[in-house]
Amino acid sequence: MVRAIEDYAMIGNCQTAALVGRDGSIDWMCLPRFDSDACFARLLGTPENGRWLIGPTTRARTKRSYRPDTLILETEFVTATGRALLTDFMPANTAKPKIVRIVRGLSGKVHMRTELAIRFDYGRTVPWVTKRQDAMVAVAGPHLLAIRTPVPLEGKDLHTVGEFTVRKGKAIAFVMEYGSSSEPIPPGVDWRKALRTTAGFWCDWITKLSYDGPWASALKRSLLTVKALTYAPTGGIVAAPTTSLPERIGGPLNWDYRYCWVRDATFTLLALIHAGYHTEANRWNEWLKRAVAGSFDQMQILYGVAGERRLLEWDAEWLAGYGRSAPVRIGNAASEQLQLDVYGELADCLHQARGTRIGNHDREGFNLQIELLNHLEKIWREPDNGIWEIRGKKQQYTHSKMMAWVAYDRTIQTAEAFGMAGPVEEWKRVREQIHADVCRRGFNEKIGAFVQAYGSKRLDASLLMMPLVGFLPAADPRVQGTVRAIEKHLMRKGFVMRYEVPDVKGGVGEGAFLPCSFWLADNYELMGRHEDAKRLLERLLALRNDVGLFSEEYDFEEGRQLGNFPQAFTHLSLINTVLNLFVREGGPAHQRSARHPQGGANLHRRRTRRYPLY
Repeated sequence: MVRAIEDYAMIGNCQTAALVGRDGSIDWMCLPRFDSDACFARLLGTPENGRWLIGPTTRARTKRSYRPDTLILETEFVTATGRALLTDFMPANTAKPKIVRIVRGLSGKVHMRTELAIRFDYGRTVPWVTKRQDAMVAVAGPHLLAIRTPVPLEGKDLHTVGEFTVRKGKAIAFVMEYGSSSEPIPPGVDWRKALRTTAGFWCDWITKLSYDGPWASALKRSLLTVKALTYAPTGGIVAAPTTSLPERIGGPLNWDYRYCWVRDATFTLLALIHAGYHTEANRWNEWLKRAVAGSFDQMQILYGVAGERRLLEWDAEWLAGYGRSAPVRIGNAASEQLQLDVYGELADCLHQARGTRIGNHDREGFNLQIELLNHLEKIWREPDNGIWEIRGKKQQYTHSKMMAWVAYDRTIQTAEAFGMAGPVEEWKRVREQIHADVCRRGFNEKIGAFVQAYGSKRLDASLLMMPLVGFLPAADPRVQGTVRAIEKHLMRKGFVMRYEVPDVKGGVGEGAFLPCSFWLADNYELMGRHEDAKRLLERLLALRNDVGLFSEEYDFEEGRQLGNFPQAFTHLSLINTVLNLFVREGGPAHQRSARHPQGGANLHRRRTRRYPLY
């Protein structure tokens, strides 16, 4: 039986991450980076594709949680003879990744076993395993893993196995370290010290959050998740640590999310800034500028964690896929698509960074925006692949045109607010032209709503972004009509679908896209429908798994999570929505939508909340 996606928890060290199942099996891990080849790939195949199990030899009940304010996972096993606690974490602030697994006896005695199958190259390559000094060492090509434990280990059918008994008050540790096969074996770590240091790292980091209003614990867990998905050497933030977890079980909608999307830029920046994490916001902003540096006709929608551009897509044909959802894709061909909205996201992020005093105020930084508009002026009328990265015929997507307007609007605001010289009057002319074009061709009078593409009758939840980016105020009848249409036609069991798919039974071919439901809550808040926003937020928060994690989508028929996991975009949306609803001076949506070119201010004036941010 395939383990449900929500049955996993994540541990990580801000360089890579691992997914741990309820049974104590690590079923996914890439080394040494998020986007490196996996050495445990059972998640997308079978145990023969690599995993590391530590669990009882007999049937057990389990419950688990993170240590408060950390990414240290604790799984309790309750058997007929006793209770044991498995503690899993990746030590922080280390040059190369390590995993520490500690089994403690809580009561009675528990018979345990470990089964380790290392399979490099995404579950394909069996390493040569030998005993060296005090460690079991697995080597294949450039890779080396050293495992240290007092438990006697032996080889059996290309697996490394061992059994042991843990009694009350006793602790047995396992330490795995990654290294290069051409270098000396890693020296080992003091696991007790590593546990203290790692707990301190996460606890110290989360104390920067000063918000203590409603749902503070959920906001903390989402912030910790986003931090864990940050590649510390560069400041880039991956969309998820996994690839090819399906949007529909058994279907082909399986994508590699172990990269950094420009589309997430402003959501990420504002979430971090409003939560008090200016250092992380600045590092993300600097990563973004480095990644897109160069000619804008070569700008991509996503990049590697260090800004890499060659993300060629190929299929790992030897992996059956999660729930036999094939193909398993490595790399992402969407990096080669034209998606106009990313130009607006980039300009907005640069503008918001300046406005919050973490961005460059110099001319060189503004020149980046000028060159962006020089290129966008040539292409904004072209059809593109859109926000949902449709792999088919390009269209004139309404959301894409709206975000082209954002690119001009934010550059104009930057010039006027910071005294930057440029052809502002010409930019204003183009901005007005794009705005009129969207309002004329993207709005369907018969439906009374903005639609997915010019001339289309199809609704699209991406149009919920209109008031959030300030294209039109939330009080505008066209925005309210769009929200009503989405409520009527795109909602399933209280959650929002991305768009209508007429050729699929029931009108949908996937689960509810969770960020869109958060955007609807943000719209409600900007419209003054605070109680509706709060009820929707509470429904969304109820979808988290037992340790507070979200994937990208939710299968409302089967009641389970879908898509890559955990998903940064969903957690960022949660952070933004909580802050939008409960921060006294207004959250990220209020800041982003505050200025409007036709009126100068958002028509909805937020009422004061009693939960201050600072």
